[in-house]
Amino acid sequence: MKLACADIRANSIYGMFVIVSTVGIDSLLILFSYALILRTVLSIASRAERLKALNTCVSHVCAVLLFYTPMIGLSVIHRFGKQAPHLVQVILGFVYLLFPPLMNPIVYSVKTKQIRDRVTHAFCF
Repeated sequence: MKLACADIRANSIYGMFVIVSTVGIDSLLILFSYALILRTVLSIASRAERLKALNTCVSHVCAVLLFYTPMIGLSVIHRFGKQAPHLVQVILGFVYLLFPPLMNPIVYSVKTKQIRDRVTHAFCF
C-alpha cells in the first residue's frame, strides 16, 4: 500500500473500521455475557462460592485484555503512526504475537495456591 500512487486513506480507514467493529462487537458480547454471569453469581447464597466464581471471572477478563490490548495498539500504530519509528511497529508485532500466549498460563496459574507458594518461595528467600 505504501507504493500506491493514489490516496490510500480510504483503505486505511476501512481496515481500522473492520478491526474496531470486530473488537467492539466482541467486547459488547463479552460484556453482556459477564453481566449475565455476574447476575447469576450474585444470586448464589454462599459467600465462598460467590468469591470463587468471581475469581474465575477476573482471570478470564485478564486473559481477554491480554489478547485485545496488543492487537488494538498494533492496529492503531500501523494505521496512524506514520511518524513512529519502524522499530516500534516491529516490537508491537512481537508483543502481539508472543505476549498473550506467554502470559496466559501465568494468569491462570496465579490462582493455584501451590504454584503461587512455590514461586513466592523461589524468589523470596
